[in-house]
Amino acid sequence: MTKDAEQTIYRIVVQGHLDPTWSDWLGQMRITYDKPDCTVLTGPVPDQAALHGILLKIRDLNLVLLAVNRIYPADD
Repeated sequence: MTKDAEQTIYRIVVQGHLDPTWSDWLGQMRITYDKPDCTVLTGPVPDQAALHGILLKIRDLNLVLLAVNRIYPADD
């Protein structure tokens, strides 16, 4: 199995619209919009330290964190 295949995919939802140009700063997370006022960040996260780094950046942007879900590998 390759290193990329071992990475966990996360879906992080924040309140408000985050411009897609923030993707690079947030670890190449894909930025989409779920509801009228929600931004969804989705992508592979190599480890827990990287996940906490992304969450700190969300805090630094003063965004309201609505959800953090691990979507792959699925929870057993």
